[in-house]
Amino acid sequence: MKNVGVAGVLFLILFLSSDLAAAQCSMCRAVLESEADQSTAKGINDGILFLMIFPYLLVGGVGYFIYRSRRKKKSTS
Repeated sequence: MKNVGVAGVLFLILFLSSDLAAAQCSMCRAVLESEADQSTAKGINDGILFLMIFPYLLVGGVGYFIYRSRRKKKSTS
């Protein structure tokens, strides 16, 4: 149960620090940094972070269902 709490805190820290991440490919970064208005760059960063959320949610959901099914097996045994 302690590992679940540690994993939860780690997930929460990573989820809340996503605003600090500025992930882009090098070509996108070169094109977006050259323009004077940075609103397009912010939009690209937000889109990348939005698309990054779904794989983590899927993996987390699968992990939760595996955890729940194993826990249910232990309680019935």
